[in-house]
Order: sequence, then structure tokens, then C-alpha cells
Amino acid sequence: MNAKSEATRQRIVAAAMSLFIEQGYQATTMRAIAAEAEVSLGNAYYYFASKQHLVHGFYDELQRSHELAAEAALAEVTGFAERLQVSLSVWFAAAAPYREFALQFFKEAADPESPLSPLSAESAPIRERAVAQFARVVEGSDLAVDPRLRPVLPELLWLVHMGLVLFWIHDRSPDSERTRLLVERGAGVLERMLRLSRLRLLRSATTDVLDLVERAGLRVGATTPRSPRRPPPPR
Repeated sequence: MNAKSEATRQRIVAAAMSLFIEQGYQATTMRAIAAEAEVSLGNAYYYFASKQHLVHGFYDELQRSHELAAEAALAEVTGFAERLQVSLSVWFAAAAPYREFALQFFKEAADPESPLSPLSAESAPIRERAVAQFARVVEGSDLAVDPRLRPVLPELLWLVHMGLVLFWIHDRSPDSERTRLLVERGAGVLERMLRLSRLRLLRSATTDVLDLVERAGLRVGATTPRSPRRPPPPR
């Protein structure tokens, strides 16, 4: 996509977000979005086939902003807790202007059948990019954990992030102060817990966590939980 097309695409996304916040997601039409972005309706549909595709466009823009800001902020940081805190803080800073949209949009995104759910198949490309960002947080750190836990850790961190986003949506403290506190202090608590996974005493607990992740289908790309293993029938 050339620079002019990308600028048009970003303008349509910005117009949609403005109207979603002002009028609500359901009340906003593609025609209104096209008018706000000063493009033809046909041009709006050329870039985005529906309002749902526009929201995925917003997800994409937010993820891109997060990646660029996090790359610069993490350049000289090696401590895992600090890297995690920085990455999460950067995301919430990028999302802050759209908090009103998040408040309105929560019901739509929370529907497990909606393609706009963060766990939907349609959201998979953005979800995978977000997990990759957490993989960079882990890889650039000095974190020492049970080797069996390390491959699934980025996905578990993404699930933690989703929990924080839900808390942020409901957080009514001034300037989301409670969310910031969770990020700042929670990162250190999580690091201490992860480092404990290397202790012989906790190896069975680590095995249980990994088994739970596998059976519950929590890995990225999993769409349905796996059935519990059953012994083979008697012959």
C-alpha cells in the first residue's frame, strides 16, 4: 500500500473512531464515516468491507502504535518486570484516547460469537502480533524460568493483558490510577512467581499449569478446548 492509500486508510479509521465515540457503534453508519473522512462511500468500502473490518483496522493501528513506542522504550531495559511494566504502560497510554470507545464497545467485543472479540478467528492476526510483542518482552529480558514454561509465556502474558484491559474498562479512578498501580506493582509480583518455577519443589505445579494451558486450549489459534484424556477402552 502506497503512502497516499495508507493515509486515506488511517483517515477513515480515525473518522470511524470519532463517530463511534460520539454516536455509538450501532448508530454509526458507513455513509457517515465516509462523510466524516471526506471520501466517497465506495472508497470507504474499498478499504473496509464493513464496520467490523473498521474496528479490526483500529485494532491494527493501536497494535502498530504499541509496537513502535515499545521498541523505543525497551531498547535499554533488560529486567523482566521493568520490560513488562513498560510494554503494558505504553499500550495503555496508546489506548487512553479511545477509552470512551472501549466503554461503549465492550458489550460487542465481549460476545464470544462476535468477530470483534479478541479471541475470535477474525482477530487472530492482531492477537498473534500482540503475543509476538510479549515474546519480545521475554526474549530481551534476564528472566530465568522453567524451560518448559518459556514457550507458552508470551501467550499467558497476553491473557494477563486482556484481564488488565477488562479492569481498565471498569476502572473509575482518576486517570485510571488503579490500573496503573496494578501494572506497576503486578509486574514485579509476576516476575517473582515466574522465577520460583525453577525450584524443584514447584516443578509439579508448573507441570499442572502447562497441562491446564494445553487442555483448556489457551494457546493462540486454539478455538475449542481439548477434551480430557480418557484411558483406552478395554480390549
